[in-house]
Amino acid sequence: MTAPIDSLDIASLKALYRSGAATPVDVVRAVRARIAARGDDKVWLHLPPEAEAIARAEALMARPGAADLPLYGIPFAAKDNIDVAGWPTTAACPDFAYVPDASATVIARLEAAGALVIGKTNLDQFATGLVGVRSPYGAPSCVFDDDYISGGSSSGSAVAVAAGLVSFSLGTDTAGSGRVPAMFNNLVGIKPTRGLIPATGVVPACRSLDCVSIFGLDTADAAAVLAVAKGFDAADIYSRAGGDALDMALVPPGRFRFGVPAAEALEFHGNQDGPALFAAAVARLERIGGTAVPIDFGPFREVALLLYEGPWVAERVAAIEDFFRDHADSLHPVTRAIYDGAAGRSAVEAFKGLYRLEALRRICAAEMAKVDCLLLPTAPTNYSHADLAAEPIRYNSNLGHYTNFMNLLDLSGIAIPAGFRPNGLPFGVTLVGGALDDARIAGIAAAAHAELGGRMGGTSTPLPPPAWSAPRVDGLAVAVVGAHLSGQPLNHQLTTRGATLVAARQTAPHYRLYAMGERPGLVRVAEGGAAIALEVWSVPRDAVGGFLELVPPPLAIGSVELDDGRWVKGFVCEGIGITGAQDITAYGGWRAWRERG
Repeated sequence: MTAPIDSLDIASLKALYRSGAATPVDVVRAVRARIAARGDDKVWLHLPPEAEAIARAEALMARPGAADLPLYGIPFAAKDNIDVAGWPTTAACPDFAYVPDASATVIARLEAAGALVIGKTNLDQFATGLVGVRSPYGAPSCVFDDDYISGGSSSGSAVAVAAGLVSFSLGTDTAGSGRVPAMFNNLVGIKPTRGLIPATGVVPACRSLDCVSIFGLDTADAAAVLAVAKGFDAADIYSRAGGDALDMALVPPGRFRFGVPAAEALEFHGNQDGPALFAAAVARLERIGGTAVPIDFGPFREVALLLYEGPWVAERVAAIEDFFRDHADSLHPVTRAIYDGAAGRSAVEAFKGLYRLEALRRICAAEMAKVDCLLLPTAPTNYSHADLAAEPIRYNSNLGHYTNFMNLLDLSGIAIPAGFRPNGLPFGVTLVGGALDDARIAGIAAAAHAELGGRMGGTSTPLPPPAWSAPRVDGLAVAVVGAHLSGQPLNHQLTTRGATLVAARQTAPHYRLYAMGERPGLVRVAEGGAAIALEVWSVPRDAVGGFLELVPPPLAIGSVELDDGRWVKGFVCEGIGITGAQDITAYGGWRAWRERG
């Protein structure tokens, strides 16, 4: 007899499959029953016949070795601007609809990993909007209050996960479409590094900025999906080289520094509960090992305002230029107004926008260099359907206050729940990292979400503790504490030998750190020690010898104990080397010492 299928989180489904208590066919039937029970919730734009969905599950079960696949039998949904072979793609515009012969690269990768696509979901037309109401197919609502919007543009994708209809879903994110709906529905939303997930087979909004995003019930689920979906695709001109090597195993964050805007720079657009909820999120990060650092948010906001100026608003027209020229009347009225306003932009405006972005990029990079990540509200507030009807453009713009800058600056982000307002609506925060910092900020996100606790999405299932993974190291694990850290002067000695960053960690609390000119000295002590920030790199074994030849005395490669009890090889210092050196242990690491101001 089939066991009850309560939660659709990946760990729960895998446990059912391992025990033999349920099969993918059972899960598909349960999912379709849940979808039917919700009725016309405006979530789905295409659901195949149930018999077709069951046939997909049966075909999966018949594949040799399928049960060992990383996403075996995991049901998911795809935003309807992402191609699934044989199913219509509408981008929420009926006259634009077509039926692709091939699936998007991301869909093909997920299906190869055993995932089962259930259907296509609603969106703001042509992924233009953060509200989820700009669709001729109707507007989904927040799972906690039907009077409130779901957020967009990935509206149906977020609601499908939050309502417990699928395990995860795909959205897209150009200006916040994979993060705002995550906040409004109490979900985790990963906006990966631009180009990390290929966009081949995705209808573009702003092709140079678009990211395929992931909604999950918790960070572990979303990270597991990203681990499968990421990787280079030569067919996508913006695909990210180097993404294949990124290890998405969740690692406890250790000690870290996170940037927070000054209180006067925070904007909540009338949300009286926002300041206290955000302050509580800051306190949670501090409890899990973070140190809050004030940053100047002004230049990031200026970048955000550029998104609807110059080249990027015009790029939306370029994405569907022929269709827009011949079928402008087919567009949603608000979408049409945005595209009409973009059509007259000049090349001069475009270049001016690009020049200003480059100037701001340098300023923002200096702020990011002070910290390991930023912590921001995901959106200032939540709006009702009635609010949006009265102020469709202004309120949509308000929702992008903390999101619009990220893809322009080539940053990674993960939105996580951050509690509830007294009116029962969710609040959320976003961790912002640099390009290819996806794994690092996922570890922080998982720990922060666990510190909050609560339930997953709009379901009754409690959030489980983080499923931490030991980092995979294919070469020799080497801990570096000084000039070989990312961005430091000697880091090239690692990267030119093919070494890859495994994780940012810290030592066990048994060490002291000394400044010896331009190099630090790490010394293990019997008492009075502290945890010191470091990075673990994987050095190809055939390159280890050449790397060791570069280590000058009094430094040496010895064994270093990490904060999780593991020992790895790493930079240590002979006792004689610290004679007369300055003890900088109190700074917690070499980077903090160098940036002390």
